[in-house]
Amino acid sequence: MTLLPSLRSALPTATIWDAAELATRDPGFDTRNFGASALVRPRDTTSVTALVRFCAEHGISLVAQGGRTGLAGGAATSSGQVICDLGGLNQIEEIDPFARVAIVQAGVTLGALQEAAAGHGLDPGIDLAARGSATIGGMVSTNAGGIMAFRNGTMRHRVLGLEAVLADGRVFSDLTRVLKTSAGYDLKHLFIGAEGTLGIVTRVAVRLDPVAGATATALVGVPDAASAQRIVRHFLASTSARLTAAEILWRNFASLMQGALGYAPGSLPLDAPCLLVLGLGADSIEAARNVLEDGLAAVWEEAGIIDGLVASSEAQAAAMWRLREETVEIERAHPMAPSFDVSVPGGALDAYVARIEAALKKINASYAPYVYGHLADGNLHISINCEGPLSHERHTAIEDVLYDGLREAGGSFSAEHGVGLEKREAYERHADPVKLDLAKAIKELIDPGNVMNPGKVVKL
Repeated sequence: MTLLPSLRSALPTATIWDAAELATRDPGFDTRNFGASALVRPRDTTSVTALVRFCAEHGISLVAQGGRTGLAGGAATSSGQVICDLGGLNQIEEIDPFARVAIVQAGVTLGALQEAAAGHGLDPGIDLAARGSATIGGMVSTNAGGIMAFRNGTMRHRVLGLEAVLADGRVFSDLTRVLKTSAGYDLKHLFIGAEGTLGIVTRVAVRLDPVAGATATALVGVPDAASAQRIVRHFLASTSARLTAAEILWRNFASLMQGALGYAPGSLPLDAPCLLVLGLGADSIEAARNVLEDGLAAVWEEAGIIDGLVASSEAQAAAMWRLREETVEIERAHPMAPSFDVSVPGGALDAYVARIEAALKKINASYAPYVYGHLADGNLHISINCEGPLSHERHTAIEDVLYDGLREAGGSFSAEHGVGLEKREAYERHADPVKLDLAKAIKELIDPGNVMNPGKVVKL
């Protein structure tokens, strides 16, 4: 069989690129994304089904891709594999403003859904810095979280129902659009966070929430995470405004960003051991700013606030958010810097950061990690201040420092980026053994031919 002519014959309406064409295209965050022999962009679920059946019949590995913004190698491909690019499934099929539900195809970007929902005074209740490229299908497949997860949950909590094409070409259709359903096993959760290893998500029913009228932003300097948590608890208890974001930046990360973005010393409260970026929603920008100012004043001494600034303009608020969101500056300073994504129980954040900083210096005295993340749900992002790739032994040693004790404490070695290729070995070392056995059994049952994204998450 000659792959490209056979694909074009089986899928006459799909866009198909060969390896030579892929080599001229941007692969996204991971350079391995376009290592496949071909890319197929179907236009609908029927075409996805035809592609899956073709690959299953010929024993060809199939890797689903969305916006290619993944950070764990979940969309990486190699020669002989075929990419199912879901960019052609990009329709928002329906928004029901009364039920507050959107029915969207998998290739719809988060930004597009946010814009469409905003026309009805609604929002998908989840936000990422990669909102312009991250797709709903990809976010479902990695169980994406983002800055609002502490209030609205991850994608697992935003999905009411979904449609997915299984490895044998059958379509699992459970586009439930109601919150209450107690009708046996809730099988949609098998596909949320599975990174395309059990099936290809094609359509999703997403919960929507009312949008706050306006949002105010503040940047606050504090001595540690515990102090920042006192501030967050105060605003979570507020009845006059809604906390929409609580992002924490440790000094090393904030200092890197200050220099990289060209911020003048003293222009923002950047010298504290930790910075807290707060977002607060209310009926008007004036009301949100007033609640922020009054709330910070009320907890200033109790929380040990060192300095603080409530943004007085959209430009100033954007400058504060750039400190948190322009994380590409780490990559510019340290190409291929090793990066990690953990969840730590809230009360253990300061002890965790102190422990890993000390332990990493025992591996290499120059290591001073960049630590930042979502304070209110304990999700920390950690990058090592060195160029990569590291040797396998060094990378494993760093992982074991960062992941030690997390499962036992109720945390997770992977918070929102998934397992993919990058964390598969760590998954096998740090996950519960019974969980591993069950995961392999489910994979073997649903995809016995190992067609769907083989080698990711679960290794058969």
